[in-house]
Amino acid sequence: MSNTISCYLQLLESLEKIKFKKIVLLHGEGFGAWCWYKTIAQLEEVGLQPTALDLTGSGIDLTDTNTVTTLAEYSKPLIKYLENLPVDEKVILVGHSSGGACLSFALEHFPEKISKAIFLCATMVSNGQRPFDVFAEELGSAERFMKESQFLIYGNGKDKPPTGFMFEKQLMKALYFNQSPTKDVALAMVSMRSTPLGPIMEELSLTPEKYGTGRRFYVQTLEDRALSPDVQEKLVRENPPEGVFKIKGSDHCPFFSRPQSLHKILIEIVQIP
Repeated sequence: MSNTISCYLQLLESLEKIKFKKIVLLHGEGFGAWCWYKTIAQLEEVGLQPTALDLTGSGIDLTDTNTVTTLAEYSKPLIKYLENLPVDEKVILVGHSSGGACLSFALEHFPEKISKAIFLCATMVSNGQRPFDVFAEELGSAERFMKESQFLIYGNGKDKPPTGFMFEKQLMKALYFNQSPTKDVALAMVSMRSTPLGPIMEELSLTPEKYGTGRRFYVQTLEDRALSPDVQEKLVRENPPEGVFKIKGSDHCPFFSRPQSLHKILIEIVQIP
């Protein structure tokens, strides 16, 4: 039997013994469940049970993004999923980019339902921080962005505060997809939606008793232009997780640019006792 096949069979065997096989994948700003299509296929192939959720107003969820004003509202599909989990069940959560805020929210409100939380080049904020603050290096302060950005959407009229934002396509390509295959970029260009502003401008309240007891892991992307490697390093320093992994050659979307490396890391974290 070839080495590759025997390694694969060993992997299947060790994953078979793992108690919690459910993995919930949460997308970042503008994305939807669709962005995880490669990751879902790879995880299913090794016998795990991935579920990708559309957060409120994302993907094929029909809610108008301009009406989503809080992180709780934005995270509703995740909250519903966790509330419906059987009492003795736990899941592994993976959050990409600003989806990290939903991860932190879930760790604070459902610590008993989450076996591990994996922040994928994500906004892993500290108590009292806003998810947007993490992007301040690239986008300027929240206050300035709210006043001056040309990417804002005024769902309630120009005379009211902005309700969402969406980058134009060329900027999106440069920020998010600098290493991604053209087919995946084409998929993203027809699938991205605007992002509600309220949830990422909300200060998170995270306590040591709940959030602090969660098992957190961080995956860094080393060719990232949306959340620079330096900013990711800073997040890890300020709010240390249990483990840190790095993906070389990955832009802000490792599920497109380095799916194999991402898969390996997810499997490694899943197997950590």
